[in-house]
Amino acid sequence: MGRNYFDLTGQVAIITGASTGLGVQMARALANQGCNIVCMARRKNLCDENAAKISEEFGVKAIGVQCDITDTDRVNAAVDEVLAEFGRIDILVNNAGTGAVAPAEDITDDQFNNEMQIDLFGSFKVARAVAKKAMLPAGYGRIINIASMYGLVGNKIAGSAPYHAAKGGVVNLTRALAAEWSSKGINVNAICPGYFYTPLTKETLDSDFFQANAKTMIPAERYGNEGELDTAAIFLASPCSSYVTGIMVPVDGGYTCM
Repeated sequence: MGRNYFDLTGQVAIITGASTGLGVQMARALANQGCNIVCMARRKNLCDENAAKISEEFGVKAIGVQCDITDTDRVNAAVDEVLAEFGRIDILVNNAGTGAVAPAEDITDDQFNNEMQIDLFGSFKVARAVAKKAMLPAGYGRIINIASMYGLVGNKIAGSAPYHAAKGGVVNLTRALAAEWSSKGINVNAICPGYFYTPLTKETLDSDFFQANAKTMIPAERYGNEGELDTAAIFLASPCSSYVTGIMVPVDGGYTCM
């Protein structure tokens, strides 16, 4: 019988920002490979609802855990909660994030700081807690940071300097953590999504301006569809990616190749 290279049966994955959008999609994708799931986000009711649906559909154990990733004490407590429930954490998908859109000259200090606190510092806080409490003691782990194609390039379409800066920080944070932890069994990589529909992006992406932009700036001439991020997450989460660390995987229809 052929080997299932992407079997995650019995493993445990935390997905932050798993209340809506891409976080839920990736949680479902990992559950489809047999992984037990922790839906982690600020809105506990949505985390619980998503976990219940995942458990029923895929037959894995799934729980919701409330966590504001900007709160160090709460991050540590949330990781302890997961360990008390499962006894292990094999995979972390650092997906929680936000996005301030405005011309750079109008961006406020608070907007810039908020972006850094959530997208960059928050991602580090969760990675630090999971590595220290679970992955380093186990000598194994897969950390997947969700950066952005905007962490690799600039753009003239929608001013979002704080988002670019924070996601660019996530890109190099990924390299730094990979350099430190890969010899200890923890591989750290990043996915850099392009334009995908989520509840937060739908109105913008459906505008005439963005639709025209998709035809000229994206070689695939379209936005990403639901599920097209999943295979990258599954590969980087799986044991078969054992010699892959410190890389950025753009899933952007070719946006960053031009």
